[in-house]
Amino acid sequence: FQRLSRRVGDLKAERLRHTYQTTFWYAFGPPENVVEEVIHTLRPRVTKGWKIAGVEWWLSRMRATDVRVDFHQDRDERLALATGKLVHPVRSSVLFLNRVRGGALAVTRELPCEDNPSLAPDRLEDLTLVAPRPNRLVVFDGTLTHGVLDADNQVPDGKLPGPSRERRTLVMNWWGHRPTDVPRWSETRFYRALAS
Repeated sequence: FQRLSRRVGDLKAERLRHTYQTTFWYAFGPPENVVEEVIHTLRPRVTKGWKIAGVEWWLSRMRATDVRVDFHQDRDERLALATGKLVHPVRSSVLFLNRVRGGALAVTRELPCEDNPSLAPDRLEDLTLVAPRPNRLVVFDGTLTHGVLDADNQVPDGKLPGPSRERRTLVMNWWGHRPTDVPRWSETRFYRALAS
C-alpha cells in the first residue's frame, strides 16, 4: 500500500485534468505495475462468489475544494457514448490512499438527477458515506449511483475557497467482460512511474 501511495505521488500532475478518462484494463495476468500488484492482492476479497474477467482501473486525484466529478453510475463509457446502451460492472470499488478534509464517497440506490448540482439524486437521506482514510477499501454493487462530496461533505456546487490536500484514490471496476476499447496499461505511455 505504501509503495502504491508513493508512486501515485510521483506522478505529480501527469494527466491530472484527464484522470477519469485515463482508464486501464487488467485481466489478472502477471502484474505490470504497482496498481496491478494491489489489484492482484485484493482480488480474492472482492471477487468471492462473482465471475470476474478483469478490472478496469484508474486513479482519482482531485481536491475536495474543487470536485470535478458528478454523481454517476459506472458503465462501459465508450459503449454508452456510441450506442446509448448502459452496461455496468459487476462490482465497483475505491481504495483510499490518504486522508483529507471532507471528500466523502457517497453511494446510493437513487438515480442521478440532471436538475441538481453535481447531478445529485433528489433524495439524499439514504446516502451511505465513506470518509477517505488511508488503505480503506469500499466495495459496492456496480449499478449503484455514487459521487464525491466537497471539503465540507456537502454536494459540490462550485469551487470552495481555501487550500486542501489532493484526495487520492485507486478506483476499480470489476467486470464480467472487458469494457469497450479500454487499453492495458502496457499499451499506453501513461503513468510510467507506476512500473513494478
